[in-house]
Amino acid sequence: MSLRFRALAILVGLTAFGVVAPAAALEGSALAGDDTVRVVTRDEDGSARVTKIWIVAVAGEAYIRTGSTHWGRNLERDADLGLRTASGEYDLRVEFVADDALRALVAQAFREKYGWADRLLSPFRGRSPRIMRLRARAGGA
Repeated sequence: MSLRFRALAILVGLTAFGVVAPAAALEGSALAGDDTVRVVTRDEDGSARVTKIWIVAVAGEAYIRTGSTHWGRNLERDADLGLRTASGEYDLRVEFVADDALRALVAQAFREKYGWADRLLSPFRGRSPRIMRLRARAGGA
């Protein structure tokens, strides 16, 4: 049995038993098929805020976005978040996207994936929503 296959089997087994998967497992466009995910952020008082959101993949990386929301402000204060998907839970960190060309690509990916619902909700996000790339947390799972 190859090392890669054994590592994958262990990861699948841990995920099946509800153990948090390592952030490194969140590669490529693995989340592109998920319609919604849940993010877990921390409010100022330290309590968890769980929010159901949309997610897209662009060039093999996962992105999320929000307008003026509590969970978005939480991530400006502390970029760590938990991500709950159909395939498991991930401890991640966000990186805010400032590059206009990349922001346009991500916006287009949301429009293509979510269609009329994305167009309908656009006014609520504002002209410049927070767009975030999901990254592995340094030194952790």
